[in-house]
Amino acid sequence: MILSEVKNGNLYKIEKINAQNKLFYKLLDMGFVSGAVVEVVREAPLSDPLELKIHNYLISLRKSEAALIEVSKL
Repeated sequence: MILSEVKNGNLYKIEKINAQNKLFYKLLDMGFVSGAVVEVVREAPLSDPLELKIHNYLISLRKSEAALIEVSKL
């Protein structure tokens, strides 16, 4: 499944990042690496962006960016 379609409050493990070029490195710099655990904290009123907790940091990510990250439920 992809990160943009997951439910709030559940934990997910990052399996693969399908981004390229600058966006790929931007996601890596923010901690989105294979094996990292991500939690969707909440969504904005219009569902974009998502607030994610990863490595004890809160990060906002657009749904279009989150759609590039494959995850599995823990």
